[in-house]
Amino acid sequence: MQSLRILTWHVHGSYLYYLVQSPHQFFLPVKPDRPEGYGGKLAGFNWGDNVYDLPAEDVQHQEFDCILFQSRKNYLEDQYEILSEKQRQLPRIYLEHDPPRDSPTETQHVVDDPNILLAHVTHFNDLMWNSGRTPTCVIEHGVMVPTTVEYTGELGRGVVVVNGLKQRGRRLGLDVYDRVCQDIPIDLVGMQSEVLDGLGEIRHDHLAQFESRYRFFFNPIRYTSLGLAVCEAMMLGMPIIGLATTEMATVIENGVSGYVDTNVDRLIEVMQTLLKSPAEAHYLSRGAKRVAQERFNIQRFVRDWDRAFARVCDRRPIHLSV
Repeated sequence: MQSLRILTWHVHGSYLYYLVQSPHQFFLPVKPDRPEGYGGKLAGFNWGDNVYDLPAEDVQHQEFDCILFQSRKNYLEDQYEILSEKQRQLPRIYLEHDPPRDSPTETQHVVDDPNILLAHVTHFNDLMWNSGRTPTCVIEHGVMVPTTVEYTGELGRGVVVVNGLKQRGRRLGLDVYDRVCQDIPIDLVGMQSEVLDGLGEIRHDHLAQFESRYRFFFNPIRYTSLGLAVCEAMMLGMPIIGLATTEMATVIENGVSGYVDTNVDRLIEVMQTLLKSPAEAHYLSRGAKRVAQERFNIQRFVRDWDRAFARVCDRRPIHLSV
């Protein structure tokens, strides 16, 4: 069976990079100056030869097997701007990256269509969204880290990886981060992190090497999907410290792969222990890596996506040897 031709937008660069590890062909619409959703193959990722930038004005003249939406804007605006009427009738998947924002339990999803598959990235998101009559599936994250990079934990500090933390405020745990920094040496990296005296953005293809020396990975986020940065850090073998909210509560086992709690003071105590005891950090490192290899391996991720594509395109899954 030949690979599928899939049109999607560049919404989350890291997720897109892992998505295109599948054997399908992915076409990314681009516009001059690369505005939101039209960035195409941006720098910082080793894109494969199955990923193509496609001028937005040429999209209507191409043939595709599936349309993959990744944002409200894609669904409500972009499809009517760049797709033909015939293309809008193709098999469609809406990839929902986030939990509901307005109300955790009452928010109706923007898609209300039994002919579109709504793919959630966590079971928590699927639980919380009101998806109405739209069929859903859950495809948990899959990540890769360089096999040449190993956790050392030699640096007696923690690391936080969050983009735009100051602008995004309490939802992403700005106040939690500030509280922890009063007692624990922490380095913040990510876009716009300089405004909080952080270290700035680290290219995705350099991040694993950069963070592997830190003693632990701290995730201050209250309410969002499970961050890819958390999964990547676990795959490296970094102990994970974070809040026991959203999907994080199902991923981290206390004393095995890290520690999660809703009591920030307790989290600070655990961080202090890890700073004093590299041996304890290395014990948690082994647990974190084991969980990540079982739960977030890229082969499982590719298989799950292949099943989703086959489901909407009414084709049997491709045999994969990833």
